[in-house]
Amino acid sequence: MISTKSVYIALGSNKGNKLQYLQSAVDAIFKTVGAVKKISKVYETPALGFDGDDFYNTCIKVETELKPKKLLKTLKDIEKVLGRSNKKTDKYESREIDLDILFYGDEMIEEKALVIPHPELYKRKFVLKPLQDIAKDFQHPELNKSVEDLLVECNDKSEIEPINIWLKNPKKDYNFSDYNFIAIEGNIGAGKTSLATKISQDFNAKLILERFADNPFLPKFYKEPERYAFTLEMSFLADRYQQISDDLSQLDLFKDFMVSDYDVHKSLVFSKVTLPEDEFRLYRKLFYQVYKDIARPDLYVYLYQNTERLQANIKKRGRKYEKEIQDEYLEKINSGYLEFLKSQTDLNIKIIDVSERDFVKNREDYLWLLNEIGSQ
Repeated sequence: MISTKSVYIALGSNKGNKLQYLQSAVDAIFKTVGAVKKISKVYETPALGFDGDDFYNTCIKVETELKPKKLLKTLKDIEKVLGRSNKKTDKYESREIDLDILFYGDEMIEEKALVIPHPELYKRKFVLKPLQDIAKDFQHPELNKSVEDLLVECNDKSEIEPINIWLKNPKKDYNFSDYNFIAIEGNIGAGKTSLATKISQDFNAKLILERFADNPFLPKFYKEPERYAFTLEMSFLADRYQQISDDLSQLDLFKDFMVSDYDVHKSLVFSKVTLPEDEFRLYRKLFYQVYKDIARPDLYVYLYQNTERLQANIKKRGRKYEKEIQDEYLEKINSGYLEFLKSQTDLNIKIIDVSERDFVKNREDYLWLLNEIGSQ
């Protein structure tokens, strides 16, 4: 998974429909930069350093995978799309939208076109007041003072008043509130773990990941499948039961729902492909005895990827024991999943073809996938 950074961005507008410009900027940041975690109140403040209408100002916290220079360029592109033109002079002037990077994690950057933390933020009440709403304890990495302390010490005496209107967080358009438990499934290399992890981070979900890497029989199976198939499937049967029982029984009051990168019924899919018929019948009998009381997911998402994309993904992640996986095996697994899903009348299932999408690297594809999952 690509690592993310928590960034704080100041937004301001004093031209036209100021509130709409702020909302449009927040929406655009969500679409192009990353998940919006927090939004402060909107404050009305006078224009400083020039004659102009009062500003509406706010601050947001965003989780992003973008590097600082790419983040700056993206914000400048948003300003341009929303109508802000290049300054004709070095003087302050009214603008439709103003977007400034305040903090990028705890990093300190000093370049010609980019200085982080923002060099003027500690002087500006119209920045510090909304920033305090969402990050009062955040420590300025250079000044070694919290945002709250910086506001107390700020010499800016300008008037600043909150308005009684809140900006909307765009992530509310992706509604998972109807589900307590979502399972993400798919073939080997389909992106199950990547998607489950991104959803858990963006939507405050408890993450349940399959502990396949600890299974000592998996590398042996890929080398000698006939010899180790039954042993492997039985070990998965025990491991998955123990894990899912523990995870589903441990409620997390600070999370909104649960998302996993597997469903226990995958054991039936894989065992039907890997085991002889007589061993599979025995295995299936044991499976239903073990899992008869396990809760099923409220939503089952199956990520379909064609064999070519699966092989590319498998090669990219570079697990040695997976390098011998053949196309035929992947195709059998995929057929097994689709056959299994057709037989499930009591599961809420969504099959989504992501063969032409890269939802790990491309945020547009990720948001498209969220729409597909959330659609009725």
